Amino acid sequence: MELLAGKKAMIFGIANKHSIAWGIAQELHAHGAEIGLSYAIPKLERRVMPLAESLGISFVERCDVTVDAEIEAIFAQAADHFGQIDILVHSIAFAGRDELSGRFLETSRQGFQNALEISAFSLVALSKAALPIMNPGGSIMTMTYYASEKVVPYYNVMAVAKAALETSVRYLAYDLGPEAIRVNAISAGPIKTLSAGGIADFRKMLRYTEERTPMRRNVNQEEVGQTAVWLASDLSSAVTGEIIHVDAGYHILGMPEPPDTWS
Repeated sequence: MELLAGKKAMIFGIANKHSIAWGIAQELHAHGAEIGLSYAIPKLERRVMPLAESLGISFVERCDVTVDAEIEAIFAQAADHFGQIDILVHSIAFAGRDELSGRFLETSRQGFQNALEISAFSLVALSKAALPIMNPGGSIMTMTYYASEKVVPYYNVMAVAKAALETSVRYLAYDLGPEAIRVNAISAGPIKTLSAGGIADFRKMLRYTEERTPMRRNVNQEEVGQTAVWLASDLSSAVTGEIIHVDAGYHILGMPEPPDTWS
């Protein structure tokens, strides 16, 4: 069953085959959506183009989301290519490696500004630029993580950026609701991606969550993509401003180990 037949999607933030954005692209395509992809920096082109070709995607453009002119240009190109779009996927996050280790107290001013601009404000900028070509009933979605709600060591300034991103989701949902455009976020459990590799001891984090989630496993790109299909489809037509957790239940835990295991 093609839930997205006839719909057109712009997906920002693909880096390689391990990207959450790529998992989403595959699932949206499988359900009939026509896809456009955007990547951030020139050196990613050699990784992204073969992926696009594997799905027959012809719209692939670079965009630096810190440059308004580039954002305006890519949506002008999207208008020429697609006409209107129905889905906008924001899967963009960045913080310097030095900001993702040690104490949050040591966050630099420039590191804080970069993380907030690239990881949170970019959703606002892309949504604003997409609005003139987005059909009523459209869906905007972004990717977040549980560290926005509770402390996760070493996630540091990225956690602050994700908290700002989630608040932006709610305000955008309020602003765009009268135009029948929904805005939501998927809070995925930890997944081994290019950006996640910059977090200190990330492999240990993967093992920790796998051992403690109610489902005793981690999640994968395909499962996040399946949730994205639901958010992009008419099945979620009354859902907006939500943070949907796809983390095998980890977010429900307050005390992962029972008292009889304590030393």
